[in-house]
Amino acid sequence: MRASDIRRGQAVKIEGKLYVVTNADHNTPGNLRAKVQFKLRDVLKNTIIDRRVGATDDIETTNLDTRVVEYLYSDNDGHILMDMETYEQETIGKEVFGDDIKFLKPNTQINAMYHDGKIVSYELPKTVDLKVTETPPNIKGATATNQLKDAELETGLSVRVPGFIEIGETIRVSTETSQYLSRA
Repeated sequence: MRASDIRRGQAVKIEGKLYVVTNADHNTPGNLRAKVQFKLRDVLKNTIIDRRVGATDDIETTNLDTRVVEYLYSDNDGHILMDMETYEQETIGKEVFGDDIKFLKPNTQINAMYHDGKIVSYELPKTVDLKVTETPPNIKGATATNQLKDAELETGLSVRVPGFIEIGETIRVSTETSQYLSRA
């Protein structure tokens, strides 16, 4: 597959090792050849490496088994997920989700990608609905358009929201950009 077509969450094989793409940035600097900068997580060692390749270079991708799992809760050992077919619970390390865990409330279903019976990647829903737990009050008379304020959501995620959003409201957030989209 061409490097420019590879997206976050896909599994790739480079030099015989299995990696999961955690970030992919496509760059075209001026008149130079287009490049793709990858952040890759080694599945076996759980280490992160950076790799820059040409946008038209071919990279070997690997198919992973996809299953629907439900996020139950987190503890000191990691995150507890339940397979929706077998109802088996599995604890995975915190490094698999990283900061993306802030998009997940308990009982949220996601697609998990398995390799040799181990979760190596996941697919978040495009949007999530989360409740605002902390935000400064709206300032009366502040009528400037596009005025944003910080808000903390029930999972600990911080986003910028419009001034009219109050504590207790449920908002829709994009999991790709971490930005406020609308009221839910």
